[in-house]
Amino acid sequence: MEIGITTFVETTPDPHTREVISHAERIQNVIEEIVLADKVGLDVFGVGEHHRKDYAASAPAVILAAAAARTKNIRLTSAVTVLSSDDPVRVYQQFATVDAISNGRAEIMAGRGSFIESFPLFGYDLKDYDELFEEKLALLLELQKSEMINWQGKHRPSIPNRGIYPRPVQDPLPVWIASGGTPESVARAGILGLPLVLAIIGGSPLQFAPLVDLYYRAAKQSGHNPSKLTVASHSHGFVAETTDIAADKFYPSTAQAMNVLGRERGWPPYTRESFDNARTLEGALYVGDAQTVAEKIIFLRKNVGVTRFMLHVPVGSMPHEDVMKAIELLGKEVAPIVRDEVAKWEAAESNE
Repeated sequence: MEIGITTFVETTPDPHTREVISHAERIQNVIEEIVLADKVGLDVFGVGEHHRKDYAASAPAVILAAAAARTKNIRLTSAVTVLSSDDPVRVYQQFATVDAISNGRAEIMAGRGSFIESFPLFGYDLKDYDELFEEKLALLLELQKSEMINWQGKHRPSIPNRGIYPRPVQDPLPVWIASGGTPESVARAGILGLPLVLAIIGGSPLQFAPLVDLYYRAAKQSGHNPSKLTVASHSHGFVAETTDIAADKFYPSTAQAMNVLGRERGWPPYTRESFDNARTLEGALYVGDAQTVAEKIIFLRKNVGVTRFMLHVPVGSMPHEDVMKAIELLGKEVAPIVRDEVAKWEAAESNE
């Protein structure tokens, strides 16, 4: 059971002071967060791509490369790469470079993106949203398989038998499919035999169990070995010394960020009541002390089948020292509880 962190490198106003830190300061902070995550034994750190003022990570591979040079064990991934509006060749080259710097710890999480700012920025038409992803994913997977590429498509210039460099340390360079939970994207990952990451940020995580079953069925029917595949989740959360402290610290920035998105997308207002409801065992918020968060991750593992859990922190802007403390608690206290319990559970199952 892998445990890690994701971030979008938010630069939203502080919910108390209304101050906004610079993009440069937030990027420097997140590199320190990755270094700490490695130090406390977490397995993976993901940086998500966005192209708007309230997020500082338009180039996750650059941030991950900086962290790669200062870490030893932690896997470094995009979370996600908006592949539809990017060039798969450049994505592959960038992450192959991160792989070299990290000595084989890079991953790509490819998604279509729930934010659309990158499409007009790079000259793509949203009417091609699905077609762009399918074509570019196909090219990325060809790059994963072969050094020499001879390729033709609709949305990118042809590649006439050219070599793609540098080659990664890992062969193949891991490519994940990131999904918001649509059956089509889940089945696609299974059919392709690629690891799957699910954004579980609302409702009940139990609703995702049928999707995980669909993923494994699609993989098996396509000739892939389900035992060799991985399902990950990414969920909002925060760890503190007590559950009350965690909730009171995490709510203001989360509510502010979610209400900004809610106004853009027509969602109802985000309230303390909805926040507290999501903190229950079957809710999608992983907020509390170490024991509380560990119990929720174990519940997710047993009932949904997730084998990698990534805590998204912060949502909105929080003091850097609070985020660092949450990462420390996740690595030193939450992860050992989860790993020990999952190991016992799996050992008991194997003896039945």
